[in-house]
Amino acid sequence: QLQLVESGGGLVQPGGSLRLSCAGSGFTLDYYAIGWFRQAPGKEREGVSCISSSSGRTNYADSVKGRFTISRDNSKKTVYLQMNSLKPEDTAIYYCAASRSTWACGWTSPVISHFSSWGPGTQVTVSS
Repeated sequence: QLQLVESGGGLVQPGGSLRLSCAGSGFTLDYYAIGWFRQAPGKEREGVSCISSSSGRTNYADSVKGRFTISRDNSKKTVYLQMNSLKPEDTAIYYCAASRSTWACGWTSPVISHFSSWGPGTQVTVSS
C-alpha cells in the first residue's frame, strides 16, 4: 500500500530555512511524480512545486521560485523540499502527494486533481 509521510516542519524566523522530507513506502518512487502542496488557514490548497518521474523535470509556483528547491533520492524513496528565505506568508500545512500521471506536474505547478495519494502533512510556521 502506497504511503507518504512528511517531516521537517517547524517554527522558523523570517529569512530562515527548513528542509521538508517526503518519505514513501509500499511503491517504487521512480515511477511517480511527486508534488508539494500547502494549505494556509482559510485558504485553498495550492501547488508549490513538482518533480516528474522520468526526466526529473521540476517546476515551482511563482510565489516560491528562487527560494524553494525540490529534489528526489529514489534510492531512499524520499523527495525533499529545501525552503530558504522563508516569509510569514509561507506559513501553512505542507503536503506531499504522488501521481502516476504524465501530466501531474503541469506546466508551472502541480495539478492537484492528478494526485490521489497524500501524506498527512507537516506544519510550517514562519514568525518572529
